[in-house]
Amino acid sequence: MSDLKVTTTAGAETVLEEAAVEEFKSSLRGELLRPGDDGYDKARAIWNGMIDKRPALIARCSGAADVIDAVNFARTHNLLLAVRGGGHNVAGNAVCDGGLMIDLSLMKGVRVDPGKRIARAQGGVTWGDLDRETQAFGLATPGGVVSTTGIAGLTLGGGFGWLRRKYGLSVDNLRSVDIVSADGQFLTASDTENTDLFWAVRGGGGNFGVVTSFEFSLHPVGPLVMLAVAMYPAEKATAFAPRWREFMAKAADEVSSQMAFWSIPDIEAFPENARGKPVVIFLAVYAGPVEEGQQILQPLREFGTPLVDLSGPTPFTSVQSAFDPFFPKGERQYYWKSLYLDSLSDDAIAAIAARAIDRPSPMTLVNVWSMGGAMSRVPAEETAFGDRSAAFLLEISSTWADPQDSGRNIGWTRDFWADMKRFSSGGVYLNFPGLGEEGEDLVRAAYGANYERLVALKNKYDPQNLFRLNQNIKPRV
Repeated sequence: MSDLKVTTTAGAETVLEEAAVEEFKSSLRGELLRPGDDGYDKARAIWNGMIDKRPALIARCSGAADVIDAVNFARTHNLLLAVRGGGHNVAGNAVCDGGLMIDLSLMKGVRVDPGKRIARAQGGVTWGDLDRETQAFGLATPGGVVSTTGIAGLTLGGGFGWLRRKYGLSVDNLRSVDIVSADGQFLTASDTENTDLFWAVRGGGGNFGVVTSFEFSLHPVGPLVMLAVAMYPAEKATAFAPRWREFMAKAADEVSSQMAFWSIPDIEAFPENARGKPVVIFLAVYAGPVEEGQQILQPLREFGTPLVDLSGPTPFTSVQSAFDPFFPKGERQYYWKSLYLDSLSDDAIAAIAARAIDRPSPMTLVNVWSMGGAMSRVPAEETAFGDRSAAFLLEISSTWADPQDSGRNIGWTRDFWADMKRFSSGGVYLNFPGLGEEGEDLVRAAYGANYERLVALKNKYDPQNLFRLNQNIKPRV
């Protein structure tokens, strides 16, 4: 083996001596991979097929001790550093060119205490992993809506899911984290330990360290929940969306709902005569008794005659994985943007519908999330996540197969996003950041009044900005 060319945090190229690499390798219980090694290409592959980066080294960590050694190695050698949990973040920050990738995907431990309604999960766990363990006891914590998403990235960015109006965001149910800071210290952050750091990680993303484990509060959910999935012709959106808006204005916290624009795929799960048709879908989950939910969600199924109605009592784990087949790992190109909407006026509905029906890719999902309920009652200053006052979130999940179509799809998404700003105060959800190309402007828009406090904590915990491959909060020291 020869000395290894690597990329520094400043983007310069330098060389690591082979002896240093071998010493690092021998310190790990997990594998250290470099280009050409068996398993390297599989380890560097992440969810977004648009991202194709080649780290100089991949540390496949087996536990916190490996993470500590990897962080220390990166800091000592001034290496560009990426951290992978589930590898699902659309911006592709879990991997880098020429640097060190800390891979947590082997760290899959989950421990559930059903009596105390607490779960502890390691940093490589996905929501599917966690739901499987917690549902064995009829419990759950608010997570995402695709089961292959890692708990780490989604939680650190806030965490929207089907339980948001009843039990809040993922960060609202976080009790503590174990985290390796930029100086290689293993810290616990909670309401009683390192409280400033605990505030920061609840929405501040991966800016403050590598979280090796999460402790969540659990709630009684499932095993069956009432799911509503009523699909109508897309041209009915301007007529039906105001009815959905009014339905949600009166809805109990148990109801979390979305309005989505999509095209029914050509697969056997859908009636043949409906396949390929553009639709507006009214989706909802009732986080309470199934029989009660059937009655309460029934109006969503009666706006008209649905083309397809998949509603009914459904295992919570099936609800959580329902979107999985349509957003597969590595097979498609993803560019997802978001914008909070102050309201869903008739003009906003018309503008969204016009753009959404004219999508360049039938795989693209345009989703309007209804906010409110428990998640909206947490004061903006209580967590780094910030303001929760918006009534709706617009998610533009552009998805396509052919890389040659990237320019057209990305351009359409950006134009759509820019046009919708007239209905928004400008806030964004950083788990749907596109490629984060707006830099500090995007981050400021997300954190609002909490931004300066986050900068101060970045100065304290990561003054050299070792953890910069994220929606970066830049230190000022």
